[in-house]
Amino acid sequence: MRKPPDKAPHQAWLALDQEAVLEPALPIIDAHHHLWLNGYGKPVPWQPDYWHDEHAKDIGSGHDVLATVFVECGYGYRQGGAPELRPVGETEQIDRYGGEFRQQTGLKTQAAAAIVGFADLCLGAAVDAVLEAHLQASDRFRGIRQIVNWDPSEEVRYPGFTIAPGLLLDDRFNRGFARLARYGLSFDAWLFHPQLGELATLARRFPDTTIVLDHAGRPVGIGPYATKRDEVLAYWREQISTLARLPNVFVKLGGFNMEHAGMHWHERSRPPSSDELLAANAVYIDHIISEFGPQRCMFESNFPVDKISCSYRTLWNMYKKATRGLNASERAAMFYGTVTHVYRLRLGSTAMSQDIGK
Repeated sequence: MRKPPDKAPHQAWLALDQEAVLEPALPIIDAHHHLWLNGYGKPVPWQPDYWHDEHAKDIGSGHDVLATVFVECGYGYRQGGAPELRPVGETEQIDRYGGEFRQQTGLKTQAAAAIVGFADLCLGAAVDAVLEAHLQASDRFRGIRQIVNWDPSEEVRYPGFTIAPGLLLDDRFNRGFARLARYGLSFDAWLFHPQLGELATLARRFPDTTIVLDHAGRPVGIGPYATKRDEVLAYWREQISTLARLPNVFVKLGGFNMEHAGMHWHERSRPPSSDELLAANAVYIDHIISEFGPQRCMFESNFPVDKISCSYRTLWNMYKKATRGLNASERAAMFYGTVTHVYRLRLGSTAMSQDIGK
């Protein structure tokens, strides 16, 4: 991967984007973002810290963001105690973050209204103790993400990630995965497109467990895939259609602007417009909506990771433009209904809750 931008010049670059917010009254729930402090985000040098102030600046930039879902990123682990329980520290910190966000920022958004944390499912049945500790740490806790993205190419694999190939089908992993349903917990799957077939096999093995496919199944556009975009798209389309036939699988539409997409937006003199983003991503968005239907789709920002390519304002403008052909009920599902259902969000607005239930 090419050298990513540093914070100061990148913030100035993003400031060149002054696109007006579209449909500012349309309710949004951001289905996927991360948080970190104290320079933890060094692998994301354009946003080494992303906490109250930085998060509020993005979600307060004009769109009507009612709530957000936090997804694990390895931040805030306990410094001692049993190693398998250390990830519970992240849930503890994010629970506090969500509880104080409104007071700290003055925004109405229910930040981290749901928390997706980490547990090593390769522990098998012993993972019960970790799941129970997460649930005790926060009544916002809703599921597990264990990163499984692996690829033969070192250009594609993330530096520092020690992920074994075939993890989704590993017997130890499956024994731990089998414990999720008894706690009513979902599984967020972050993988690369060649692994989509493995996810389909996992979903068939565990039909009672809700699986959320992160980042639209991450069609990779770097390394050996950079010159094979047509092949990647054809394979990805086929696998998405297969997954859509499995009713326990839902999809987060987002992550389109990560480095792995290979678009290199950040190397341009100006940030992309929402029209440019849509032109690049409509082929993925349209296929997912067509196959899964709006009731099984939700939009994510994946901020601050996707902030390498565009502003929060422009990203959600792109999503709004992408759904203009849908009716009001279908758009409501994609912007806030599906995420509310999947993560069992408890939101303060009675009117909105009634609308979601329609």
